[in-house]
Amino acid sequence: MNRPRLLRTGAPLLAVSLAALLPDLAQAQGLPALTLSQGQDGTTYSLSLQILVLMSVLTVLPSLVLGMTAFTRIIIVLSILRQALGTQQTPPNQVLIALALFLTAFVMQPTLTPIYEEAVSPYLEGEITAQTAMARGETHMRAFLLENTRQADLLMFADLAGDAPYAGSADVPLTVLLPAFLTSELKTAFQIGFLIFLPFLVIDMLVASILMALGMMMLSPVLVSLPLKLLLFVMVDGWSLLMGSLAAGYGVQ
Repeated sequence: MNRPRLLRTGAPLLAVSLAALLPDLAQAQGLPALTLSQGQDGTTYSLSLQILVLMSVLTVLPSLVLGMTAFTRIIIVLSILRQALGTQQTPPNQVLIALALFLTAFVMQPTLTPIYEEAVSPYLEGEITAQTAMARGETHMRAFLLENTRQADLLMFADLAGDAPYAGSADVPLTVLLPAFLTSELKTAFQIGFLIFLPFLVIDMLVASILMALGMMMLSPVLVSLPLKLLLFVMVDGWSLLMGSLAAGYGVQ
């Protein structure tokens, strides 16, 4: 009867004691705490805090890749193409994502190259500060986003934010530009997907009509139309046409 009571009262005391001893243990092992130190050169962050900030940036990085590049449009178009072909999981998701990433890198090269040359490389060499590098990189990325954003979507989000008409592209905040860009990308992707679906839909309807006319209602039209759609897609060199069209949509020749 006394042991459970001892466990109930001793566990909280043990937890409090460990919490009090953790800073001493960290100092004994040489582990820096989450501290800030003010000096003549500015604020210095401890190693643990720097790692925490780095992990937070890495967590947000996939969202930035999805929201500020051509990846969204490309992966949606590829997914719609797979549904139009009716091949279920072929190509698999890993192949589609890899293809979308490589094509995104190809499309974004004219934008990322100046960012590296004018912002990243000078910052790594210590020629400019982090704030200057961010400002230079934002200029090129903002130009890409504005070029591929519909004006109607931009005005809609500006009205929702309660902002007045902007004097120039530099005055458009990223909080308005990013959702407007994503909305434009989704609209464009679905428009391309509709055009991709049409020829395959015609094949499905023709196969279904022929099977109905022949009285072969027990035979699945999908089973017959699938090889025809694959044959058509291969004969017109569909992959090259699709990849070229997606890249040309961003001005890459």
